Amino acid sequence: MIQTNVIGNGQSSNGLETEQPNHNTRTPINRILMKLSQLELPEKEHFENYLRYKWRANHKKRTIDSSFTSITFFLYFYGKSGKTELKEIERSDLEAFIEHEQDRGMHISTVKTRLACIVAFLHFLIEQDLIPGTVFKKRIRLKLPDTLPRAINPQDVRRLISIIDHTRDRALIFLLLRTGIRIGEALGLTMNDIDLKDRKVNLFQGEKNDMGRVVYLSNDAVFCLKRWFKWRDQEKRFVFYGKGDAPICYSTARTRFVKYLKEAGLDKKGYTVHALRHTYASELLNAGMRLEVLQHLLGHQDIEMTRRYARLTDRTREEEYFRAMAIIEKGGIDGDY
Repeated sequence: MIQTNVIGNGQSSNGLETEQPNHNTRTPINRILMKLSQLELPEKEHFENYLRYKWRANHKKRTIDSSFTSITFFLYFYGKSGKTELKEIERSDLEAFIEHEQDRGMHISTVKTRLACIVAFLHFLIEQDLIPGTVFKKRIRLKLPDTLPRAINPQDVRRLISIIDHTRDRALIFLLLRTGIRIGEALGLTMNDIDLKDRKVNLFQGEKNDMGRVVYLSNDAVFCLKRWFKWRDQEKRFVFYGKGDAPICYSTARTRFVKYLKEAGLDKKGYTVHALRHTYASELLNAGMRLEVLQHLLGHQDIEMTRRYARLTDRTREEEYFRAMAIIEKGGIDGDY
């Protein structure tokens, strides 16, 4: 048997050339695994197997990136606690990590997202009999504040639109405002996804839950898109393209939005790009759209997500309050002060 110890440049110690493994570092999974190889973490082998599993299962790059970040933080914390094997893990280790993240000032929604990624990883190990299932005998629950969506005030919407004179940016803002699609979905649109004749946008795969849907274009959105389509480079594939054959990145779109907020004097009101989606939903509900119809347009799997907008736009409750208060103020019952 001839031993061929590689000594560099594709040559073995016996002088013969050897075939080098082709590590395609351009694929998202290999870039992440390269990052992992440079870290000192306990149970790296199991971590790598899990990331490969998520890649094979066709999870989105963003989902895998989130898992990588969350699990890396946890394994680093776990190793610092003196443990080196996950088969020693206990529920108290997860609880300690949650407290550690909160002590670092992490928002509770971020902590909950990280916990979900870690729990999914641990369930993967349980299914392979690598750690005991007793660690999840009782579920860890984190209570999130039940906040209202932040919609943009109608007068503020008018002020914002009035100062946007850039053809592309105006088309993008109107698209977000009139379809309610997420910014990532808008930036990923190709010219084949938009049907101006039938006034439709085909989202073949939703950004968050992979649920495809069709949304519709208002007259003003169609007008802005037509103007942009006259100016845009017809050779480009994406509707809102950046350098090369890539779409505009989120940070660029956000920077432009913040710029317009400042120019309109609205930068102190806490509005974000996502507020355009909230505005779309609240305006449709105020116009009488049924909740279950809005649910499909927004791409919500759970109607409870959509119901949050109903709290924001509940005219019945508002009318009942002022009707009752008018009686009180007229001295109709005790309370005429």
